[in-house]
Amino acid sequence: MKKLNDEYIQLVNQLVNRSPYFELLSMTISEVGLGFSQLEIRLAPKHLQPFGFVHGGVFASIIDAATFWAIFYEIEDQNAGATSVDLKLNYLAPAVSGKLIAKGSRIKLGKTLGYAEATVTDEKGKLLAHGTSTLMILPGSNRLAIDRPLPPKFKI
Repeated sequence: MKKLNDEYIQLVNQLVNRSPYFELLSMTISEVGLGFSQLEIRLAPKHLQPFGFVHGGVFASIIDAATFWAIFYEIEDQNAGATSVDLKLNYLAPAVSGKLIAKGSRIKLGKTLGYAEATVTDEKGKLLAHGTSTLMILPGSNRLAIDRPLPPKFKI
């Protein structure tokens, strides 16, 4: 089995955590590896819908991101990216404050498609949402905004 290059992971995670959409949602990648991810959102008033609960789009965004990052580091082609083909989720309990923690896991990864799931809990471990996503592997689409070449994805 291939081993991920820690320098590659650290650089990519820094770029992603500073990206405009992640900053907008206060979302960060806290852990990643082969077949898994963990992302977090520290909740603020900007995440709430008019009735005071976290908006469903926030749950959808963190599930979409957690499923993506659960497969991304396992894609063998360093120049390939991925995009969501579908996203299915169930809202299981509301949230109003604290932190959302999404744990993504790869279910299957092929040459052209990946399939992953994610659960979202609060800080106490209460299950708030669950979702799955099918992702299309896109050769030659890994174009991160960086001013230098990325190190190799895998250690040799």
